[in-house]
Amino acid sequence: MKVAAIQMVSSGVLADNLDHAGVLLAQAAQAGAELAVLPEYFCLIGQRDADKLAIQEGYGSGPIQDFLAQTARSLGIWIVAGTLPLRGDQPDRVFNSSLAYNPQGLCVARYNKIHLFRYDNGVESYDESRVLERGSTPTVFALPSRDGHTWQVGMSVCYDMRFPELYRAYAQQGVDLILAPSAFTHTTGQAHWEVLLRARAIENLSFVAAAAQGGVHPSGRRTWGQTLLVDPWGKVLAEQAQGPGVVVAELDYAHLQQCRAQLPSLQHRVL
Repeated sequence: MKVAAIQMVSSGVLADNLDHAGVLLAQAAQAGAELAVLPEYFCLIGQRDADKLAIQEGYGSGPIQDFLAQTARSLGIWIVAGTLPLRGDQPDRVFNSSLAYNPQGLCVARYNKIHLFRYDNGVESYDESRVLERGSTPTVFALPSRDGHTWQVGMSVCYDMRFPELYRAYAQQGVDLILAPSAFTHTTGQAHWEVLLRARAIENLSFVAAAAQGGVHPSGRRTWGQTLLVDPWGKVLAEQAQGPGVVVAELDYAHLQQCRAQLPSLQHRVL
């Protein structure tokens, strides 16, 4: 199955971001991708965390969701929308939600980011809990591919990748492909991004697709980028360092099965 991970440098203007996402998704489809994954906050990276409250949507309807459904349908591909802000249960809070659309434009899965990022090194400071409401449910969806296999796809977002128990739970459910749309800071990305993603692939014998924000945004925020696709042996199949673009690779189901047969570590778990 050919998969595209899309890298963006999103701004604080929703319409511009949707237009740019549409161009990149079309490029992914032209490259033959069956599944295209957008990065976290593909629709908006504003001046302040609270800016996302102004574009929040109720689940099931809204300009961003309409764009995603229509684009999936018109291109005839699966789209996983990195994240967008969906209305929360608490006042002045939104869920940071990743939505999966099939080629008919139907939303088949929703994952609300479970782990909320907090970081303060005295120069940079972030606390997602000021605006975000924490999700609680790991989410898997089935993707029937043209290669004849039905791929089990596990959803996650950015900071989640620091919590291996989420991905172990996915491995126990037979997940073949882990998605990790992200907007890693440059500081933490430089230190940990690639090693975390490759570790999640290796320890769970799964492909990983990580679509990232990568560059300097109009807000002044700098994201790490390095959108990449990793195979179950931890090999980076394709990547892009910075700037907008489309990273494409063929995910070989036979290779996945071979890795699991040669090193059956998932069967050797004790704890």
